[in-house]
Amino acid sequence: MKIIQDKENIRLTCSFLHPYVSAAAWFKHTPGEKALLIASAFSSTPQYHNDFDKSGRFIALREQSSFNLSISNAEPSDSATYYCAVADYSDTALLDCTVLVLKGSSSSLSAVLQPPVSDPVELGGDTTLQCSILTDTSAGEHSVYWFRHGSGESHPGIIYTHGNRSDECKKSSETDSPTQSCVYKLPKRNLSLSDAGTYYCAVLMCGEIIFGNGTKLDFVEKGVLEPVTLVLAASNIISIVMVVYLYRKSHSHHEGLVKPIIIQREDVEIQDAEMF
Repeated sequence: MKIIQDKENIRLTCSFLHPYVSAAAWFKHTPGEKALLIASAFSSTPQYHNDFDKSGRFIALREQSSFNLSISNAEPSDSATYYCAVADYSDTALLDCTVLVLKGSSSSLSAVLQPPVSDPVELGGDTTLQCSILTDTSAGEHSVYWFRHGSGESHPGIIYTHGNRSDECKKSSETDSPTQSCVYKLPKRNLSLSDAGTYYCAVLMCGEIIFGNGTKLDFVEKGVLEPVTLVLAASNIISIVMVVYLYRKSHSHHEGLVKPIIIQREDVEIQDAEMF
């Protein structure tokens, strides 16, 4: 995290040593809003997006082993999380993440971050969702809520609240930094299909509520087939066998009816030939 002053000039650096990096990009994420693409570069000339080039304060520079972003005359709206992403021929990765907080900004809540679930989740298994909050130490108490938005549901519903707690927070290691980091965890045990969905962490502070970007919880299929699946598979196999059996039986019965007719015609032809 970087504490910046009003009208300060900022330089964000994204370095990469991989020689096959084909594209690089900078993103800006303001708490409670979707991430915005600032600039991207496939070669030495960067391309700007979402009108970040209109003010002239955002300047991107692509070099051989880095993609840097400069912000001049910092404003309160520049308080956000900035991500640098790079891509090669087969993969994409985030290389840098910087949280900028303008000193004296009216907002005491600087960021609400929700990392994705690190390990694959299976039915009946366990996992832990995490929510990290970066806030001013002088901001006072805050409340944290968890919401779940399942498939087919119109609105997310609240499932858990941490209430007013400060024991989850640690002050920044920087000497003069007025910020603190608070980490909240939501354990999920013996997971079922009803637990699938997107989980949102929301923070209420000073009459303002800000949502995180959400953590999606999906399930991977187990290696062992469920009993219902086995029954359905067996039923399908039996049906196919019965259809094949009936088809063959019907076909052989049809051949049996046709064959005597052919023999009779042959006998008549033979008798007719003897008469001549």
